[in-house]
Amino acid sequence: MTFSLRPTYDDPHLAALVDKLRNYLEGELADYERDRGITPATRLTRADLEPVWQRSRELGFYGIHLPEEHGGQNLTYTQLAALKEEIGAGGRVLGHSVLGDMGGPLRAGDILRHATEQQLKTHFLPVVRGERACCFSLTETDAGSDVRSMRTTARRDGDSYLLDGHKVFSSAGPFADFAIVVARMAGTGETEGDKPLFSAFLVDLDSPGCRVEDGATPMSGEHIESDIVLENCRIPAENLLGEEGKGMRIALGRVTVNRLLHCPTALGATRRALDLTLQRTRHRKVAGQPLLMLQAIQHKVADMATELYAARSMTYAALAALDRGADVRTEAFMCKLFVAESAFRILDEAVQIHGKEGLTQGNEIEYLFRKIRMFRILTGTSEIQRNGIAHSLAFLA
Repeated sequence: MTFSLRPTYDDPHLAALVDKLRNYLEGELADYERDRGITPATRLTRADLEPVWQRSRELGFYGIHLPEEHGGQNLTYTQLAALKEEIGAGGRVLGHSVLGDMGGPLRAGDILRHATEQQLKTHFLPVVRGERACCFSLTETDAGSDVRSMRTTARRDGDSYLLDGHKVFSSAGPFADFAIVVARMAGTGETEGDKPLFSAFLVDLDSPGCRVEDGATPMSGEHIESDIVLENCRIPAENLLGEEGKGMRIALGRVTVNRLLHCPTALGATRRALDLTLQRTRHRKVAGQPLLMLQAIQHKVADMATELYAARSMTYAALAALDRGADVRTEAFMCKLFVAESAFRILDEAVQIHGKEGLTQGNEIEYLFRKIRMFRILTGTSEIQRNGIAHSLAFLA
């Protein structure tokens, strides 16, 4: 893998997909955002997103990773990662809706394989077609990294379940029709040894006893989070996803792959930041010469490019191993840690080089800095990744 701010690929199919995606991001989607005045701080609605879902589906991108029977192209993880990287590098606010990250097939992820035929028909295949949207509700105020301390409960009541609890940071919640909710089983005998049992449920968000509230606005300024409040919410037993008591396994079973697949998006955003920074150093003049003529600036961009190359190389090496069927849990921890920390250092330098412009709201570098800073916490903090790495090393000793 060689270094480039606009990568090329030996795989002809992937190369064609990347070119097609770049054209869409830089052309039609850019025009759509400009015509609607969409910025990262825009409070998006379904009316903003649905045309992007449908158009992306027409172009073959929405759910492209899925098997052919679901309308996808059965991409490898490496191929999907390359497309996710282009989304990150494209700089489009609505880029998250092109492949289906925002409430679409990528949000559902590997959970589709746990669905019954009826659940596929009523919930998931409409998501694949861009007709419905979903969110994943696991996190609670006091149950983030320690998800097993969640307080949301589910209790069997005849041919239904009653759910009570308060979920936070449900990404895509403002646009979703249903949530995949993980809850602790309540009642006698609902433990395995001394550990509580958890189950996963499909909760239609218009169900009685379910309320969707505005979530906290993250430092990125995006309005894409919701709280899901459940108060004696009754759902039919057929909405149980997988087996009762196996919900945490379903929820965490997607973590290794998701952890790796979040990295290319961050790498793409970092790649864009480096590109913007190089443009600035070539055109911004100090004492009559471009910034890039100053050795101090040259050393900064050299370090930025080197860190990006290292982070990208290790990520794609782990993805290639995953495609071969290898167990990459340790490598996924390492990639999430190194990509998050390296991307933050690169963005910090990008802000420094941009000076006042890098501190100004509305400037893309300022927005990317806030977005990348979040990545050190979201999808598992850097400390959690270090814990996972150390645990793996202990077993190797």
